[in-house]
Parts: sequence; C-alpha cells; structure tokens
Amino acid sequence: MDSSVTLVGFRHSVYQRVVRIVLHEKNIEFGVQEVDPFDPIEAEILRDLHPFGRVPVLRHGTFTLYETSAITRYVDAAFDGPRLVPEEPCAAAQMAQVIAITDAYGYWPMIRQVFARRVFAPHEDKGSNEAEVAKGLDASQAVLQALEAIASDKRVLNGDAITLADCHLGAIMDYFTRAPEGHTLTQSQLHLDSWWRKMRARPSITGLDPQGC
Repeated sequence: MDSSVTLVGFRHSVYQRVVRIVLHEKNIEFGVQEVDPFDPIEAEILRDLHPFGRVPVLRHGTFTLYETSAITRYVDAAFDGPRLVPEEPCAAAQMAQVIAITDAYGYWPMIRQVFARRVFAPHEDKGSNEAEVAKGLDASQAVLQALEAIASDKRVLNGDAITLADCHLGAIMDYFTRAPEGHTLTQSQLHLDSWWRKMRARPSITGLDPQGC
C-alpha cells in the first residue's frame, strides 16, 4: 500500500481536528485536502468519497475511510508510534465510553450551542443566541459530570497516558472552554479540569488550531 496519508475535510470541523490530533500524537506525516461541505460544488466532490457528504475522510494510499471513530482506530492500529488504545480491558472500555458520551451527548450542546453561538458566531459578525447558549450550558453540565466520574478513576483522562478518548474529547473541550461559561463549568469538575490543564498544553492541541479566534 502507498504510504501517503491525506486527510480530506473542512478546517472548522471539530471532527477533522480529532483526526489531526490523533495523527499528530502518532507522529504521522499527512497532507490535508480542504473541502467545504457547505459549498455545493465542493460538496459534490466530497460525496464521491463519503456517501453522506460529511467530513473527515482519510486516504491512506489506495484505502479510503470515513467516520471519525473508524479513522482514529485505523490510524492507531495501522501505524507505528504511541499506542492510543489501552490494552487493559477496563481502560479500553472507558476510552470507548468517553468517545460515545462526547458524540451522543456532548457535541451538540458544547459545540453547536455554546461554542458556535458564544464564540464562533460573534467572530463571524453574526451575533450570539443567548437562549441557545443557555440551553447548551444546561445540557453540558450533565456531560461534564459524567466525564468527571470517569476521570476520577484515573484509567483514562489522566493527562499522562494519552488515548483516543483524550484526542476525541480534547478537540471538543478546546472549543467549549473558549466560552467563558464553558471554562467556568469545566473548572468546577476537579479531575476533569486537572486533565484538561495537562491536555491543553500538548503540541497536538496548541499547534493545530484552525479557528483563528
């Protein structure tokens, strides 16, 4: 198989950033093909790679793969570098649990309601929607509390042994905590905040900021 790796996606996509963080943590060189799924012409290009027209998509030689969790699992298994899936069964299960919680319950309130409305929309001169921000903050509290319980076990989200859970949640938390309210809510969770203080200092977070805000 050709060893070249290309990440197809949109720079504002939090899920593209998840994959970028994983690639960085694995020390893998890769190229980026920018495709805007909201542009009608570029969206047609994307649908040739992803039947649902979403990002990201990974190309590794002749192999093409979509869906973030599938991509990150593949990258960890197919390449040398630090292992990002724990061997210990409980830690591996909690890693998968963190990713599932983040996708099912965290992404919408933390990104689409809090970050997008409080941080990104004003940056684009669109103004914020206070009602949506309030709903997002309310829903985010239960998510942070669930993650706090997992972080308190120290199997994952400990800031030392990096797993796919750190990469997945790290991309979300970096945007969520840019909202002052998101930052305050995170600080209220002792173990989660301790993890985030370590995680946010890693080069995979500090060096891969596509937002410019």
